[in-house]
Amino acid sequence: MRFLKIISFLAFCIACVAQTEAPASNAPASATKTLPGFDANIVDRSVDPCNNFYRFACGQWLERNPIPGEYPSWGRFDELYERNLAILKQILEKAASNPGAASTSPVEQQVGAYYAACMDEKRANALGAQPITPELDRVAALKSKSDLPAVIAQLHTAGFDPLFNFGSRQDYKNAEQVIAQADQGGLSLPDRDYYLKTDAESERTRKEYLAHVQKMFELLGEKPAAAAAQAKVVLDIETELAKFSQDRTFRRNPINRYHKFEKAKFLKLTPAFSWGNYIAAVRAPEFAEVNVVAPDFLNGMDAALRSHSLDDWKTYLRWHVVRPAARYLSAPFVQEDFNFEGKTLEGRKELRPRWKRCVDYTDNDLGEALGQFYVEQTFGAEGKERTLQMVHALEKALEADIHNLPWMTEGTKPRALEKLHNIANKIGYPDRWRDYSSVNIKPDDFLGNVKRAQDFEFRRQLNKIGKPVDRKEWFMSPPTVNAYYSSQMNDINFPAGILQPPFYDNKIDDAVNFGGIGAVIGHELTHGFDDQGRKFDAKGNMNDWWTAEDGKEFEKRASCIADEYSGFVAIKGKEPKDDLKLNGRLTLGENTADNGGVRIAYMALLDTLRQRGEPEVSEKIAGYTPQQRFFLGYGQIWCENRTPEYSRMLVTVDPHSPAEYRVNGVLGNTPEFHQAFACKKDAPMVRENACRVW
Repeated sequence: MRFLKIISFLAFCIACVAQTEAPASNAPASATKTLPGFDANIVDRSVDPCNNFYRFACGQWLERNPIPGEYPSWGRFDELYERNLAILKQILEKAASNPGAASTSPVEQQVGAYYAACMDEKRANALGAQPITPELDRVAALKSKSDLPAVIAQLHTAGFDPLFNFGSRQDYKNAEQVIAQADQGGLSLPDRDYYLKTDAESERTRKEYLAHVQKMFELLGEKPAAAAAQAKVVLDIETELAKFSQDRTFRRNPINRYHKFEKAKFLKLTPAFSWGNYIAAVRAPEFAEVNVVAPDFLNGMDAALRSHSLDDWKTYLRWHVVRPAARYLSAPFVQEDFNFEGKTLEGRKELRPRWKRCVDYTDNDLGEALGQFYVEQTFGAEGKERTLQMVHALEKALEADIHNLPWMTEGTKPRALEKLHNIANKIGYPDRWRDYSSVNIKPDDFLGNVKRAQDFEFRRQLNKIGKPVDRKEWFMSPPTVNAYYSSQMNDINFPAGILQPPFYDNKIDDAVNFGGIGAVIGHELTHGFDDQGRKFDAKGNMNDWWTAEDGKEFEKRASCIADEYSGFVAIKGKEPKDDLKLNGRLTLGENTADNGGVRIAYMALLDTLRQRGEPEVSEKIAGYTPQQRFFLGYGQIWCENRTPEYSRMLVTVDPHSPAEYRVNGVLGNTPEFHQAFACKKDAPMVRENACRVW
């Protein structure tokens, strides 16, 4: 129910999926066959690559790959994700088929029992809302507002997420230590702006949200009139919380998220809410300091607790029980959840097959247990070694780039190189698997399994408080089709799930691999030096290691990228004034990493070819030079179609640009691309005042 959002990811949560059973549908072909790392047949040769390279590289793919009804978008990431799902399904079906077999390991029995319980739709339908009765009863039993901290603590422990978030994280200024942290939360719509914007689309969404909340309360047994009144209470409280919530662009600056309080002062922050009672109820370890991410939010929360009645808060809490649990309950709850979350917000047309959801839930709750079997089948030690070789080539290229940067002085370069040399590489899977043996998984208690797994994770996070940082920890499971860089860990992480075609293929030429996974590696390395990453030093501490002059030069170049991407249109309106454009400040870090990642991957490719004694301009493959295949390899990993609803949502919440601009936005700033395709100076893909940071 609770999904931890700790790291900035390469691609937007492609494994966040819809919720219940759908009419039977055929899995995409990519689920059952190896994907091509590069496909000359999807190139649209009717498009001039210097006019629109994204359409040139992906045009035929876009035409042949309409969005499946169960998806809000469909791209190359999703193709690989579907293939991984099919592999995981085989693993889980085997594990679930022989629960008591002597040959079955405890780990296999655990993931098999979880999957079997999830797949028992008949039992879920028979139970209705019964699995959340304990939580609803606790809320109903509230006698006064002074009881709220203990009840909210119980809900947080079981994976529900009302009002705020409490847990742990590395101290921004002492990256070797974990401290307590309190942060804003308690909203149901994707972002604070959904509550506060006054445009017609936002008004329509809020109206549909009200209807959705009402229907959920009716499923809990309320009469329509009472359910409608309760829905209004929920929207009123959440809107009040939204007004005090930090917006996403503001939160991009880590300085804005760091407000360390001594415990005694923290306990007095909200007179209407006893932090002492909450901390005791969640059984948090002793701590002396806490990072309050958003002090204004806690002040607003305190005011809201005073101004709304106990009955209002009971209504709010009931909603924050049923909303996240609905996807795990009987068909009417799941369908209503999908109608709003899937159809209204994302433009999905149909529910996903139950087995796909059950695979995802298993991966979410027992990821490093399931991941062990996935790694055995798909990756292994040899895959880790091959990837490390490419990482080292990219690190060498970034080192050369830093040495040769014309705008960075010798006062900063040694510190930048120190940080680069200290980046740790995590490839494929953890060195030490997480132990879930304490999680009681039952083959006939699906939501109970979810709550116990969430309790395990909540407690695991809390128990970090006051302890040294575990630098071997992973924040993604091995089957994930994604990657990330952590500023405080100062490491790059590449799960086995992404180290496959179309991103990496051992059977294809280096040019395509460097354009695919090479650009991904370069992207993550560059995150260490984007507008957020540059604020942390080699050890992961928030520390200004730049000279004042170089800091100004960085900001000037970063502003160029922010302004450039703010001009790109995500959704065209009837008139230009109605166009929905990107937020270049929200997407700045990812755009910086995209631009830098492609440049250093290209440098690494040329250096690799030289080391092997191969000419930079060598024999063409499928009609393209190595340089052209590099850029085609990069362009083709981003082929993607999106629903308008999903595009609209992502402009508000996603720090990544749409796929077309991850290609054209980058290559318009890349002289090496212009040379590779002999683009004229006045071509649309040639930017006269190109932006460059790295």
